[in-house]
Amino acid sequence: MTGFELYLKNNAKAFDRYLATFFGDGTHPDMSRYLYGPLKQFSDNSGKRHRPLICLLACEAVGGDAKKAWPAAAAIEHFHTAALIHDDIEDSSLTRRDEPCMHIAEGTGLAVNAGDLALALVCGTVVHDPGLDDTMKIRVLAELVDMTTRTIEGQALDIGWARDGRFDLTIDDYLTMANHKTAFYSGGVPLAVGAIIGGGSTAQVETLRAFGMAAGLAFQIQDDVLNLCGTKESTKKDFRSDIAEGKRTLVAIHALQNAEQRERLHQILSAHSSDPAILAEAVSIMESAGSIEFARNYAGDLVIDAKQGLIESVPRSRARDLLASMADFFVKRST
Repeated sequence: MTGFELYLKNNAKAFDRYLATFFGDGTHPDMSRYLYGPLKQFSDNSGKRHRPLICLLACEAVGGDAKKAWPAAAAIEHFHTAALIHDDIEDSSLTRRDEPCMHIAEGTGLAVNAGDLALALVCGTVVHDPGLDDTMKIRVLAELVDMTTRTIEGQALDIGWARDGRFDLTIDDYLTMANHKTAFYSGGVPLAVGAIIGGGSTAQVETLRAFGMAAGLAFQIQDDVLNLCGTKESTKKDFRSDIAEGKRTLVAIHALQNAEQRERLHQILSAHSSDPAILAEAVSIMESAGSIEFARNYAGDLVIDAKQGLIESVPRSRARDLLASMADFFVKRST
């Protein structure tokens, strides 16, 4: 287990308890049943909390008090919650981390509404933060608004390409989509916000932002790979769902450009089949084209370059070392 994994394990539950304070009962008994309760339950099942916790690390890495960054870190996690709820609806997904998606458990209308509340909490959490002055609030809010916009832009590309059956895409097209859809909110902005609240210099803020963007992109690429061949993913219902959904991943785009059986792969990705044998055939074509290895190497190179920039610009500390460990964790995950 890496140092970063231990950091997540040791701190996630405390942040879970803090996040729970944002979900009240409302002014009518049924608000809890139809809104706050489902949203809290979904938030409780939202992963390792790496986004808010790296925000705290960035604050600490530039010499700030990590406690000051807790509300802004929570705002980023509220956005993650909203994005997952809405993404599950847009992708017609059935499960999220082995639990029924909210739109399956509660219906689409209530799920959309709960996601909207989570989005409202993004800005509301910062506006009502007693620990930041108004100038800092505006600066943080500008980052969060930009993060939201970039993520929505990336999602539009992902959904639009799927709707229109687009496979005439390049690797650069994928990188633009993945940077917008994932890297801004999974890496770049959490680190930039933490550094801003911690009083980091402009150079430190931008170095941490660039590091987070690279690590966030590597995180997405590795997720794409794990969906195809993760060691434990085969026990989950969404294993190889990227093929069934015809996702335009780095692996798929590289294979469509390089595989000898590219026409067959195009056919499979367009068919939206969930037949395990057909999904396995697609993976075999991707492997033969060297596409899975290409994606792994691309993610690894991203991390090597990003870590070098981090080490050169941010003084060594426990927090900086944990962030460097984070980058390694993102690309070495097997599940």
